[in-house]
Amino acid sequence: MIARLRRAYRGMRLGTRLALGLGALSLVVFAVVGTALTTYMRDYLSAQLDTQLAQAQIAQSKSIADYGTLSGKKYYSWFYAVYDVSDGTPELRRPEDPADLPEDVDDFTALASAQSAAHTELLRTEHLRGAGTYRLRACEVEPGVILVSAAPMEDIEDTVGQLITIQVVTFALALLALVGFGRRMLRRGLKPLSDMASTAHGIASHDLTESAARLPLRADGRDGGPEVDELRTAFNTMLEHIDDSLAVRAEAEQRLRRFVADASHELRTPLMSVRGYADLFQYAAANAPEERDRHLARLRAEAARMGILLDDLLLLARLDAAEVEAPLRCEDADLAELVQQAADAFRASRPDHPLTVTAGPGALKVRLDPQRVRQVLDNLLANAAVHTPPGTPVSVDVTVASHTALVRIADAGPGIPPEDQERVFDRFYRVDKARSRDRGGSGLGLAVAHSLVRAHGGRIELDSEPGATVFTVCLPLDGAALPAAPGPETTAV
Repeated sequence: MIARLRRAYRGMRLGTRLALGLGALSLVVFAVVGTALTTYMRDYLSAQLDTQLAQAQIAQSKSIADYGTLSGKKYYSWFYAVYDVSDGTPELRRPEDPADLPEDVDDFTALASAQSAAHTELLRTEHLRGAGTYRLRACEVEPGVILVSAAPMEDIEDTVGQLITIQVVTFALALLALVGFGRRMLRRGLKPLSDMASTAHGIASHDLTESAARLPLRADGRDGGPEVDELRTAFNTMLEHIDDSLAVRAEAEQRLRRFVADASHELRTPLMSVRGYADLFQYAAANAPEERDRHLARLRAEAARMGILLDDLLLLARLDAAEVEAPLRCEDADLAELVQQAADAFRASRPDHPLTVTAGPGALKVRLDPQRVRQVLDNLLANAAVHTPPGTPVSVDVTVASHTALVRIADAGPGIPPEDQERVFDRFYRVDKARSRDRGGSGLGLAVAHSLVRAHGGRIELDSEPGATVFTVCLPLDGAALPAAPGPETTAV
């Protein structure tokens, strides 16, 4: 039975449970208040009756002392008994009126005997046979004479009983009203929580598998007080965070699909070339031996191109997993010397692009991986040459500002459109949307440069407009990572 009641209680709504709890607490309060009030009223009426007994016995004692008999005013349904105790044993005097004594006077005799031994007034409550409950009082009228009076307590019991009845009825009505109105008020106060629960159910039924899934629901309203409003704010903040996470997940999925498609395309092209030249090499070996060396050279070129692509992909994967394996071998190196070496290599391979280098005075010692930083510089210089027409001047400037080494690579080419500037560091992204191989490579050069600089704790900034494009490589001098550049960051896939 108790287990069933517990299950039923747990199955109730929160508002009902709170209302029942409030009702139980109120019931305890009502019981305590009612008991205290009833006890006080009983004691107050009993004290009044004791006072009335004492006042009546004063007058009656005077009558007994003066006339030897009990005369004067008598109260209806009261009992009176006079005892002689001169010899130590209470002896009842003959009453003037037989109605002055009850059927059983044993309680009167016992009280008179106790009073003669105590020599002070005594009070007792006794149940007299055939008469009911009475309040007895014994006092000494004169030496050797004791008067015992008894007043009925029926009026007190009736009054207390009526008081208890009134309390029970009043408290019961108040309890019902409290539970009823309390439940209604609690349900109204908890309605914002119910609304949030409905919102949560709506979110649970929302399809989160869509690539662009967003949560269209929010907890609205301003009811419920500060606590509910705080919960509502936290709930909406959580939904915003989930929305952001879903957006990031969708973007990462799209980037992954694009990455797989681009990587497949980039690998498919050299593989098809390798297979085609292999067929031509087989044909030439049998029919045109003089063509074998040319076809073999093309096979090697395509294999080398595919190897470079795979090396870039492997490097990016290692940079993405930098917490597991460190792809850098850092040492103290001269950044100005690295810039000069990259510039010499650029002049040798790109003689149609005049290059100006401003390396500043003296050496610039920075802790870095010389091979990887040289790769960054080569990629940025090659990017400046590939995307500008022949004869376009290119400049490299090395400076120090706020404990940061800055390498600016600028060209006077046509610039990068604003809509492409935020994505130039994405993998396989080309400003030239045509997948031609005469301009641009696989689209990994800037992505590799960006990831390598980030692995060094630095960043790459881009500022481009028609006639001026500047890539700024920022490397920390004290080893602490630099804050990210303003603008969107490339998310690794």
